[in-house]
Amino acid sequence: MENPTKLEQQLCFEVYKASSNFSKMYARALEPFNLTFSQYLVLLVLWDEHELLSKDIGERLGLGTGTLNPIIKRMIDNGHLSKKQSEKDKRAFVISLTEKAKNDQSSIEQAVFEKVESCNFMGVNAITLMENLKELNAAFKTMNL
Repeated sequence: MENPTKLEQQLCFEVYKASSNFSKMYARALEPFNLTFSQYLVLLVLWDEHELLSKDIGERLGLGTGTLNPIIKRMIDNGHLSKKQSEKDKRAFVISLTEKAKNDQSSIEQAVFEKVESCNFMGVNAITLMENLKELNAAFKTMNL
């Protein structure tokens, strides 16, 4: 590496740009469903689990309550989620998918798949890239960032 202080030599900058571009790509795919990228991530968690405490959703996504609660509120307002008080802990809330969110799952997944597939990633090995990013994030986690 010639000059580690140059912007173009910064791994963090390339990761930042890729993240931003992924967000834009997903935003275009999700727009017909009136969903943001963050809301899509919440749906992904709940399509796996069907209902979870809001704090558990936040832990899975790495989001604090201050960030997650407005996302959940908008999704409730848009008819994708429902919220009820936990029977085990009156301070906690259980977040569930609505029938609308369940019924839209395959359409949303198809729209996202088509958008990702249309990018073709010009020979980038997506599996290797994902494995490398998971290793990187695991390393960051051990650093207690």
